[in-house]
Amino acid sequence: MPHTAKQIRDKIQARKTTSVEAVQSFYERIDRIEPIVGAYLSLCREHAFAQAERIDAKIAAGQVVGALAGVPVAIKDNICTNFGTTTCASKTLEHFHAPYDAHVVQRLQAADAVIIGKTNMDEFAMGSSTETSALQRTVNPWDTSRVPGGSSGGSAAAVAAGLCAGALGSDTGGSIRMPASFCGIVGLKPTYGRVSRYGGVTYGSSLDQIGPMTQDVTDAALLMNVIAGHDPKDSTSVPESMAPVKDYLAQLDNPIEGLKIAVVPHLNAGADAAVRKAVDVAIAVYTSLGARLVEIDMPHFAYAIATYYVIATAEASSNLAKYDGVHYGYRSPNARNYTEVYSKSRSEAFGAEVKRRIMLGTYALSSGYYDAYYLKALKVRNLIRQDFVNAFEKADCLMMPVSPTTAFKMGEKTDDPLQMYLADVYTIAVNLAGVPGMSIPCGFDEKNLPIGLQIISAPFTEDRLLRIARMHEKETTWHLREPVI
Repeated sequence: MPHTAKQIRDKIQARKTTSVEAVQSFYERIDRIEPIVGAYLSLCREHAFAQAERIDAKIAAGQVVGALAGVPVAIKDNICTNFGTTTCASKTLEHFHAPYDAHVVQRLQAADAVIIGKTNMDEFAMGSSTETSALQRTVNPWDTSRVPGGSSGGSAAAVAAGLCAGALGSDTGGSIRMPASFCGIVGLKPTYGRVSRYGGVTYGSSLDQIGPMTQDVTDAALLMNVIAGHDPKDSTSVPESMAPVKDYLAQLDNPIEGLKIAVVPHLNAGADAAVRKAVDVAIAVYTSLGARLVEIDMPHFAYAIATYYVIATAEASSNLAKYDGVHYGYRSPNARNYTEVYSKSRSEAFGAEVKRRIMLGTYALSSGYYDAYYLKALKVRNLIRQDFVNAFEKADCLMMPVSPTTAFKMGEKTDDPLQMYLADVYTIAVNLAGVPGMSIPCGFDEKNLPIGLQIISAPFTEDRLLRIARMHEKETTWHLREPVI
């Protein structure tokens, strides 16, 4: 059976197969491969087959079906569903059943997609390797001794291993793009406000964004057509009167004429040799198609990691205050009074990385330190955003690595949080600026590990970003390679 979302959708609509058969095929593969990869925290078999049967009945009756009719997809487990659990890979929410669907879930189901499971992640999306998950161990399908990236590592591994036709992840500082790069798939972080965050469990309110993770650029455009748009339930969602949603598939195969690509030479120099070479070769593909390179400087890019870890942790400390052992979630059985209910529930249920970020954020927001850290970080964030504004005045897009390395070994960086944070050096600034960015496969290193090219464009230009990515994809075959599991 074809494995891209569009191919499966077209085959189902042509009545060459059924949604039930497609779902069954993926579950059979999951039963074989999932014990090795560990991509899923839960599977929604009963719900999925009920959805598939409903879609098949619509097609048999000649009714109009949605853009993802019968396509099996997965979603990261920090996106609420009113079926199954929404755990955020944390003991805190291990048994939590959300009372409503996230906006993106509503849109997927309205488009007749079939949600087959919820994927593993770093606990509360705090991590770069999916190793902070309290509930599951996920490995990279290309090398099971290595991490899949994070925090959307489960979604990336599921797509790469052929355990779903496409998936949704969330990206606060690179959490879609980095695992996409490590697992050799396409990952798109939309403009902040382009896709509703309603029903996504919040980590950093001003940074989080939900986006697609797929086998190819066409599927990313297809999923964006479904999930993008204004949501009145999300106050950060941008009205379409201000930034209309495009049909991302309509012009996808039309190259950008006179494309100008911004590059920052000293930034690329910080990556490993194999990564630099693959990125340089990818950019050369564009110049062979007539694109022109524009060298620029982004003087405040170097401050992005420090700025991010002040702002993100401050927002996290506020957002995670509600997990207190009283309202819902884990409650310590060892508490003897109200104070212990609060302190023991949090200390027993939160993992080390979540505790670390809560403490950092609480410190940054505390009296006497707010101006020195949080307020200063907000000012630097504006300078970083202005760097991007200046870049897009000179070029159509910006290209750089996704990560300075390919996928690293399990446990290699868990004892050194700073080294783990530095893995996001190329992705974090995109979230601080709120601009769209994506990772596309552009090569492999000597260990046969995937390498991603990061493409960044101006706010609300996802249509252009996808077209630029498609230009490279049509000239190469990296996206067609699959891991042997």
